[in-house]
Amino acid sequence: MGKPSAERRLADTEAMAFLRAIRTSPRKLNLVAQTIRGQNAAAALASLTFSHRRIAHEVKKVLQAAIANAENNHQLDVDRLYVKEATVGRAFVMKRFHTRGRGRSARIEKYFSHLTVVVRERPEDAEETA
Repeated sequence: MGKPSAERRLADTEAMAFLRAIRTSPRKLNLVAQTIRGQNAAAALASLTFSHRRIAHEVKKVLQAAIANAENNHQLDVDRLYVKEATVGRAFVMKRFHTRGRGRSARIEKYFSHLTVVVRERPEDAEETA
């Protein structure tokens, strides 16, 4: 007598991957996530590979995990995948102190964020028009 299994929150043509507590601010992470929203999965991987931002490497790993989930767990066609959502959320904030001159100190906040990537398979009829 256990808990009943929860229904799947995503559609049958979608797969998701997420990463918690990424050591960057949500504002900086959202700039990278914004570049891949709506893109084809292969094009998004290519743009993240050649991005100059430090956090793009982590975003690329999450996108690869979402593609692998789509292929292995949900049997979706990898060639027809695109990034449906790339959402960024705030996590915790570490407060630290930095010593300043004349015996004073200043507070430093180190922001963390969450990233969720959802990939979706394009319908076959939309593939010909794109």
